[in-house]
Amino acid sequence: MTRDGGPAYPRALAALLLGVALALPAAASTIYKWVDETGTMHLSSSKPPPGVKYETQNVGSSGAGATKSPAGGSSGNAPEVSPAQAAQRSDVLASLRNRECVIALEALDRLTSGTQPTSPAEIKRLKQTADANCSSDPAHRKEQEEMAAQLRVANGADCVKARNDLADMMARRTTATPEQLRAQQAFVDAHCIPPVQ
Repeated sequence: MTRDGGPAYPRALAALLLGVALALPAAASTIYKWVDETGTMHLSSSKPPPGVKYETQNVGSSGAGATKSPAGGSSGNAPEVSPAQAAQRSDVLASLRNRECVIALEALDRLTSGTQPTSPAEIKRLKQTADANCSSDPAHRKEQEEMAAQLRVANGADCVKARNDLADMMARRTTATPEQLRAQQAFVDAHCIPPVQ
């Protein structure tokens, strides 16, 4: 969440994609991103079905970092991808899917157990996003659910207040002692760091 309480997910996804793209070597790899008719976002190294609008994220192409192509991507021959590049692309996709899974699980938990009104369509969309991105391996799925619980705490009112209080202390808008500042930082570090951004 942003300081004003709004969701930070779209900006976080863009920052994550850019960071991943800049971290990879100069090898052409394409990630396809599209939203289906139910609102579920998909990330894949394969093109979506014909007729579906999509964006491409070219990761690490010729030192240029990342480029984005709208609806339909580019035409032409795709460059050959080495096994190492394919493995890197697979790792990036797994990381992005894990992130989408955790965010969807956290939102489902928050919206189904909270007091704010939620539409059945939103619940259905979140369930489909979780189904499309969460692991089918029970051990990995349990880790994803634990990360979602940790994300819910980190996005909760207590942690938002704790991070804002810490920011005020660090900006010297309060008369906090060094011990209070250390204690506040320790609390934020222990409870309020989101497992995914």
